[in-house]
Amino acid sequence: MKKTLLALAAVAASSAAFAQSSVTLYGIADVSVESVKGASTVSRVTSGNLSTSRLGFKGVEDLGEGLKAIFQLESGISVDTGAANTTRFFDRNAYVGLTGGFGTVRLGRDDSLIGLVAAGPLATVSTYDELRLLPTRAADSYRRADNSITYVAPTFVPGLTVAAQYSTAAIGSSSTTTGTETANDSFGKTYGLSANYVAGPLSAGVGYLNVKDAVSSTTVSEKANAALVYGAYDFGVAKVTAYYDAETSPALKASSTAVLTSANSRRLTVLGAKVAVPVSSQFTVIGGAATARNVNGSTAGNDNAQVFTLRGIYSLSKRTSVYALFTNVNNDTNTNLAVGGVTGANDQTSRGIAAGIRHAF
Repeated sequence: MKKTLLALAAVAASSAAFAQSSVTLYGIADVSVESVKGASTVSRVTSGNLSTSRLGFKGVEDLGEGLKAIFQLESGISVDTGAANTTRFFDRNAYVGLTGGFGTVRLGRDDSLIGLVAAGPLATVSTYDELRLLPTRAADSYRRADNSITYVAPTFVPGLTVAAQYSTAAIGSSSTTTGTETANDSFGKTYGLSANYVAGPLSAGVGYLNVKDAVSSTTVSEKANAALVYGAYDFGVAKVTAYYDAETSPALKASSTAVLTSANSRRLTVLGAKVAVPVSSQFTVIGGAATARNVNGSTAGNDNAQVFTLRGIYSLSKRTSVYALFTNVNNDTNTNLAVGGVTGANDQTSRGIAAGIRHAF
């Protein structure tokens, strides 16, 4: 009898421990038919125009006394071909951390803090969005950071979230290239800060990035900066969001003894606004406009661009939506931006139109 009771107690204890841990499989399948025009026109089926298609795992374990272990492993995929987006196994996120009364600490490949501002409140990181087209660090090259240490402070003021991040080697030039720490070399080291505030219909925030941003570890460069500030107000009949992005690219030197020049420097500024109108409980229309200065570099001149975006999203359920997208880019004399990665042409208009379906699971 005692053995039976002990066995039942052991089973109950193991079940309780199991109940304190959970792993979730999740993802997004987003595919659309599009026609994009740059120097030429291409019509195709493609993946991830509204949201990047992905497959991920995330989990949490309750360690007791308010302390929890967390992890996330997430990979981008192309639904149109079934291929992985990059040669990385988990190209979007790969981290483990702890969360408790002290806040949250995450170690690994993580969203950059300025990237979270662009992807979250602004939602301007898809292939049809201006911050991705230009491109900016928040939505493109430093959307995520390798080898990062991320700290999210506990909530001291209701509605306010503050975070800090440091990377020992974040390579932003390509998502297929991983950062590698090298002795006596600060190439790729970054730090970032963010603060976001939400109070009823009002929201505002800022994300900042400072990076040792050279072409390669053998090229000496000054530090580069990027800052993204936004404010939004939901009037009920429409939500209006305005933002300002400013960033610099460093002047490069071939070696530590070479003369510093501004030939490769860039001082990009973007001023934009978005208006989201809930036409019904299921259908939302979002329009946006942005103007960008010094897209190619401070010495190029005549390299500005204007971007207009329009999207309509109709929810068939909580998980499934159909959508239509339109983006138009007006290039200056020395600017050749193009929607959808096609080749652009200087002083010409590029545009893209897409219709698709997105399912989250």
